[in-house]
Amino acid sequence: MIILKSVVVGALLPGVLALPRNLPTDIKLNKKASSAVSADERAAEVINTFRIAWDGYYKYAFPNDELKPVSNSFGNSRNAWGASAVDALSTALVMQQKDIVNEIIDYIPKINFHNSSTDVSLFETTIRYLAGMLSGYDFLTGPLENLADNTANVDALLSQAISLADTLSYAFETPSGVPWNNLNLNTRGNDGSPNGLATVGTLVLEWVRLSDLSGNATYGKLAEKAETYLLNPSPAWSEPWPGLLGMDINVTTGEFLDAHGGWIGGADSFYEYLIKMFVYDPNRYSSYKDRWVLAADSTIKHLTSHPITRPDITFIAAFNNQTLDLSSQHLAGFAGGNFILAGQVLGRQDYIDYGLALTNAWHETYIGTATGIGPEIFGWDSTKVPAGQESLFNKSGFYIQDSGYQLRPEVIESFYYAYRETGDTKYQEWAWDAYLAINATTRVGSGYSSIRDVNAVGGGGFSDEMESFFFAEVLKYAYLIQAPDAEWQVSGDGKNSWVFNTEAHPLKVFGT
Repeated sequence: MIILKSVVVGALLPGVLALPRNLPTDIKLNKKASSAVSADERAAEVINTFRIAWDGYYKYAFPNDELKPVSNSFGNSRNAWGASAVDALSTALVMQQKDIVNEIIDYIPKINFHNSSTDVSLFETTIRYLAGMLSGYDFLTGPLENLADNTANVDALLSQAISLADTLSYAFETPSGVPWNNLNLNTRGNDGSPNGLATVGTLVLEWVRLSDLSGNATYGKLAEKAETYLLNPSPAWSEPWPGLLGMDINVTTGEFLDAHGGWIGGADSFYEYLIKMFVYDPNRYSSYKDRWVLAADSTIKHLTSHPITRPDITFIAAFNNQTLDLSSQHLAGFAGGNFILAGQVLGRQDYIDYGLALTNAWHETYIGTATGIGPEIFGWDSTKVPAGQESLFNKSGFYIQDSGYQLRPEVIESFYYAYRETGDTKYQEWAWDAYLAINATTRVGSGYSSIRDVNAVGGGGFSDEMESFFFAEVLKYAYLIQAPDAEWQVSGDGKNSWVFNTEAHPLKVFGT
């Protein structure tokens, strides 16, 4: 296996590193300039971007949660436990950046997960902190054990994961077993609000992995019990088509409160985890696979939509009962990759083909804008085209409803799965183009920032936020699609040794 070290490749790639920062970007010129750049050189360049972001975070924000790169300050949206550090660990590992790996694992044993001055999201804490530590433990007790200078820090990854889960586990002490999501650790209280499809349905992979690593079955059983209300939804009207569910859930009864949803924020990763639990352990979780198939078949039959101006494009509509909402989100861009993964694992070419069609559609949302980056929310209802966006709709098949870009990874994620399935280098090119556009448009100050308008040259200004998932997801997928093969890479034959959680933290598949 080729090990890519931290490399400064400015001399190799002047056309890349000299891209203007926050100035008009000629995407066609970028394509031409990068056409001769090898995959290894691209992977090294993504590592450089990771290190730029890490250096800014470490200088101005560590050990707080996230860097504010414009003001060279920090934020604590994830309980001041160092979210960016923990989220960055698995990416530093697969990039084999030993110095950063050890900076992070030296820090993690110092985190006090028993206290927070702000509410704690069970969902966000699970997918970022719990998964980040478990992934680090799987890597550092496995194929990348040589990267840790102190084995005590490796052991601490598991003990801290156990400590965190013990702190959070009171959330499941409800009449139904469906947990509260928004927690006050200091009072062992909650905000009393309903939970949601994604926030309940995106716990099981991490909590089961913790049980399997720790030998304590309780953690997995808590998440599995909550999941039973999603596998057997009630009332019947909350499932307008087989496998497609509403979004809000009564914590006391476990019953659904509505029948609207889709492959969108608040629902998305529930569907994602159904097939990923089957990947993790097909013996224990075959019923999860069955529910994914139900949802997938209903999605193809009922939610597939083609813009009237671009009938070659395939989007997934949202729904309210059985009424379609012809809109979607950047968050839903992972769906192509999820269908591809399922098709590989289940031996279903129809799912693979559908996933590739979705991936192509989200690529169109990128290449259709002034920055070469897709918007947060977009629509394709021909009766609702906003004034001034007729040309965009006619040419690209969508119009923009929320023009921001929050450094989201989902479209590059689907490019990654498409490449690992097909081996077609066009997906590497698409990911590289997206990386170049993100690098040119969001780079500012000490790092990278969310932008306000993907359809304005230069991005329309900055929100001064660099979310931790920029480390965990954007840069990981941008790297892995260009990187050499390795055991943690998704396998085109459907036989995987690792499965990625929704925050792109790879976890070892059970029994491998």
